[in-house]
Amino acid sequence: MGRAVMVGRGPTGAGALLLSILITLTAEGCRAQKGDGCGPSVLGPSSGSLSSLGYPRTYPNDTVCEWEISVPHGKKVHFRIATLDIEDSDCQVNYLRLFNGIGPKRTEIVKYCSLGLSVGGLINSSGHQVTVQFMSGTHQTGRGFYLSYSTSEHTDLITCLDKVTDFKEQEFSKYCPAGCLTSPQEISGTIPNGYRDSSPLCVAAVHAGVVSNAEGGRISVVTSKGIDRYEGTLANNVASTGGTLSDSLFTFKTSGCYGTLGLESGVVADTQLSASSVLEDDQRGQRRVWAPSGARLKREGLAWAPADNDQNPWLQVDLKRVKRITGIITTGSTLSQDKSYISAYKVLYSEEGRTWYTYTEGNSTTEKSFRGNNNFEDEVRNNFIPEINARYVRIKPTKRHSRGALKLELLGCPGFSTRARMHNPPPPPPRGTKRPPYLGQSTHTPNVRNTTMPPHTGKDIVLAAVLVPVLAMALTALVLTVVCAWRYRNRKESSEGAYDLPHWDGTDWWKSMKQLLPSKMVESEDSIRYSSSEVDRLTGRGVVPGLHAEPAEYAQSLVSGVTTLGRRSTFKPDDGPAPELYDAPISPDVYHAYAEPLPSSGSEYATPIVVDMGLNPPSTVCSFKSAGPGSVHTWTDGAHSGKSSYDTPKNASEQVTPTEDLTYQVPQKSAQKSGGQS
Repeated sequence: MGRAVMVGRGPTGAGALLLSILITLTAEGCRAQKGDGCGPSVLGPSSGSLSSLGYPRTYPNDTVCEWEISVPHGKKVHFRIATLDIEDSDCQVNYLRLFNGIGPKRTEIVKYCSLGLSVGGLINSSGHQVTVQFMSGTHQTGRGFYLSYSTSEHTDLITCLDKVTDFKEQEFSKYCPAGCLTSPQEISGTIPNGYRDSSPLCVAAVHAGVVSNAEGGRISVVTSKGIDRYEGTLANNVASTGGTLSDSLFTFKTSGCYGTLGLESGVVADTQLSASSVLEDDQRGQRRVWAPSGARLKREGLAWAPADNDQNPWLQVDLKRVKRITGIITTGSTLSQDKSYISAYKVLYSEEGRTWYTYTEGNSTTEKSFRGNNNFEDEVRNNFIPEINARYVRIKPTKRHSRGALKLELLGCPGFSTRARMHNPPPPPPRGTKRPPYLGQSTHTPNVRNTTMPPHTGKDIVLAAVLVPVLAMALTALVLTVVCAWRYRNRKESSEGAYDLPHWDGTDWWKSMKQLLPSKMVESEDSIRYSSSEVDRLTGRGVVPGLHAEPAEYAQSLVSGVTTLGRRSTFKPDDGPAPELYDAPISPDVYHAYAEPLPSSGSEYATPIVVDMGLNPPSTVCSFKSAGPGSVHTWTDGAHSGKSSYDTPKNASEQVTPTEDLTYQVPQKSAQKSGGQS
């Protein structure tokens, strides 16, 4: 933390000057002196705010004050002056003076005096230590000075008096110094509706819970059109007032961890609330119990209140798991007939319920006392900066009004924060650092519930939550489409060359299957057989080499070795070479279950053969294709020719080899069309 030393002297004459010198020499062990000339000041580890006594009113005569500030080695300090109104024309008696270094070896940076002087820009030091000195003599007017400082990396430092109207951008980011609750200016408005444009930015940021008064910090501001009415609330030890219509308003972007944790909604069950004691009383003959289950914000009924004799009261909330806790909202009994409330309290927290830690003020080891309610019905918000990680939270009242009734809600979000306050207390300030006599009793400022500008990280999370399921569904649909297309393609390839089979009757299924398997076929009663004696009696056509009929358009190829065929054996041929067997006779009125009938006016699949049992010469010559390409064999109708030819079985060398049991084609009634196609 920065090193601060303040010295002062009496109001008049040479004695006052002597006292000033004496205090300067012995100031190392002093925090405040009689006749203090230092106004409210806060010195943070990397920023702070200083002012003259009485600011913004006229500073007293014949006073002196010095602040010695040290920052970590390797860093420098720069200043920004908000107000400089010192009565003196030659800077001999009344002035503000800045030095590089501390002690006798310090060197002057700059010296200011004048009424209404405007100092623009930053004033930079050459090292990590500086001294600020304010002197006043006899004067009539002048409000003194008000300035801020920070380490040199915060080049966008602003003062505690800067307003949104001082910047032209609609959205911008600035660095607020610590100690802006010393500002005398008021703010108007609250979150989430926003703040009136006349409100100082850094004071509003403390009220909103964006930065801490003890440490300062960066703010992100967004401006928009003003509203008709601004609400006034108490939050983080800052009271905002109601305001009327303005041209513009502003609000802040936050980290987004500002939701309620379930007391009001009922997510936190009654069994998760406990207390050190419970108040029981009678009202008009009715017994009342102020139980912990009533300590729920915005719930009707009795709040929680401790017993009258409880000297160390507390109310405990069990969140069931460790969560990020960024703030608390409290109210009193909310009963007009019982106006009780808690005006101050401390916060204790634990992760396992055995070891408890008390929330401390800023970077110090001092336990922080939060400002509570100032009436029984209005809500008061306090934020934790830094936030805490805890499962158990205890509220310990330190100041009570009447019964000390309490209703509350915790603010935060699930998860674990790496920025949360550590369990071990922070180290003490560097040796030799002195604090000013007046420290702004400010409340820490956290991330706020219902901030009008949510953080970008929240949008990324929502976008990811939407896109991940959509992408998963799209990928699944794509995989299913590829699989279906692959199966459809395989099915299509496997079905090429196959023919649709019509539905057949279940009673004829096995019979039809036997016809599909030529090697298992049995002789049908409809087959025509000729004996060898009848063959000898007939006049044959002679041996015709390579003679066979081209398979019919729908006839199934026959298998070698089958001697009998049924009349339903007409199937679509295979793609291979036609077998050298003969078709069985086909009845024109019977169709195989797989054959598609031709028109009744034409031939019925097989080439008609007319057999003249009387051995008459044929009258009509028909042509047949031989096994070889282009060869044609003729035969004549037995009604006009004296020589008839019949089909006879052939061996592998295409020679006629009659056997005792041969099967021949039966003549069909319809005449074969010219062309001889079977």
